[in-house]
Amino acid sequence: MPESRSPFRLAPHLRMAAMALLVCFAFNMVGRGLADTYMVFLLPIGSEFGWNRSQLSSVYSVYLLSAGLSAPLVGALYQRWGPRNMYTFGTALLGSAYFAAGSLTQYWQFVLCIGLLGGIGVCSLGMVPAVTIINQWFRNKTSTAIGIAYAGFGCGTLLMVPLAQYLSHLFGWRVAYQVLGGGLLALLPVVLVLPWRRLREGPAEQAKPPAPKDLPSGSAHADAGRRWTLGSAARTTGFWSLAQVFYFSSVAMYMVIVQAVAYLVDIGFPPQQAAGAFGFLGMLSVACVTLTGVLCDRFGFRRTAAASFVCTFLGIAFLLALSYVQSYWLLMGFVATFGISQGARGPIVSSLCGRLFPGAGLSAIYGALYACMSLGAATGALLAGALHDLSDGYRASFLVAMVNIVIAALPFWTSAAIDRVQGPDYAPARA
Repeated sequence: MPESRSPFRLAPHLRMAAMALLVCFAFNMVGRGLADTYMVFLLPIGSEFGWNRSQLSSVYSVYLLSAGLSAPLVGALYQRWGPRNMYTFGTALLGSAYFAAGSLTQYWQFVLCIGLLGGIGVCSLGMVPAVTIINQWFRNKTSTAIGIAYAGFGCGTLLMVPLAQYLSHLFGWRVAYQVLGGGLLALLPVVLVLPWRRLREGPAEQAKPPAPKDLPSGSAHADAGRRWTLGSAARTTGFWSLAQVFYFSSVAMYMVIVQAVAYLVDIGFPPQQAAGAFGFLGMLSVACVTLTGVLCDRFGFRRTAAASFVCTFLGIAFLLALSYVQSYWLLMGFVATFGISQGARGPIVSSLCGRLFPGAGLSAIYGALYACMSLGAATGALLAGALHDLSDGYRASFLVAMVNIVIAALPFWTSAAIDRVQGPDYAPARA
């Protein structure tokens, strides 16, 4: 008798697709989670060395900038090296930098290890290589898969930060850094034996794209048949439209995120409640980033993006209203609306980038867009601080953030390139 097939056993190509998504999620979780442990170590490091808050915060700022500005290079290296070498490099670099952090004694050493090398390591394990892998394996549910991968960021923070706090409490911050860095280095053999060649190739039955000469000029499917490079993508309006979404969204978000806890405390909320509200934002973000991908595949990008921008705008408006009236209802309104839209533009832009610029050059192209997001985050953080010092308050920052959200949303109604590919039923052939 023939062997009966279990209804719960996946076909081989589905198992590989699930493995590809799991790999992307896991490396996002580990990379971002380790980076965010600096929040735990900031105070004990400052207490030991006597550094002020500006010096300590600048280390994290260097991390943000290096993670973003290295993204085009990481994308180009992924295209040349492939996923095995890229993920091995990122794991070794981040693990070594954090293991060495346990023995540092000088400020510049923290800037180098935690800021510069840590940022490059996190970027090498993050969404720049993940977007390329996911676009190879998920042709019809790309946005859902990217949303799940993005959720690894929030899960990493929720898991790794408490672990770092526990280790630091038991053994001190130096041993905690060495345990975290050493643990990542111990994963190198696992990284090396993963089936990277199969993950890079995509499904065996994947169809070749139609020749561009056989397709109408200017159509989205004709674009799908091109061999995109960063240079050719940068000469299109679609690339700069996505850059506009990423940059201005990040400016707005980081004008709020960096100042939110301090603002709530300044207007009279207890520190525990302010920190609790911020933590709840993170928990909402984990679930809602995944939901964003599902909604993009179900309803299209324009509707999903519109809902996310409206929620972010309303969340900032609730914060602005709190400067006039202290109300727990307004605080809950901020947490609910801002939390469910935090990080939502990541899956949206990543999916659109994969539709506009499919192929081997995607990693470098997405890396350049990721750099725009990082520059926006750094700009927003600096601008919020400058406006606070100039106006002696937060209202100006919130108003400027609301303007940036409007600018970020415009390409979904003004860009012809995005309009061609943003419907839920768009399914270009992939190389």
